[in-house]
Amino acid sequence: MDGTGAKRSSGYHRIYLERFHFAVRFGRRVAQAPRRLAQFPQSGRIVPEFNDETIRELIYGSYRIIYKISGTTCSIVAVIHGSRDIIRHVGPGEWNIE
Repeated sequence: MDGTGAKRSSGYHRIYLERFHFAVRFGRRVAQAPRRLAQFPQSGRIVPEFNDETIRELIYGSYRIIYKISGTTCSIVAVIHGSRDIIRHVGPGEWNIE
């Protein structure tokens, strides 16, 4: 055996770890982005695809953090890449958060 398989396996493991650490950092940052909603729930813009005062979004890098305001509660409905079609990925049933 020439060790190629071991090298390849080691390379895959390194790439996995890099991606894993990136994903964890990204997740933490996205989770921190909506903290201001506790004091300023209407600080995000109205999602143009829905044109509903209660459905808003925060932009974080290339991502849209979509949330719904219901009374005194803000619920995160989706975090999607800005290039995605939100209507295709977030159906009407997902807005019923009572």
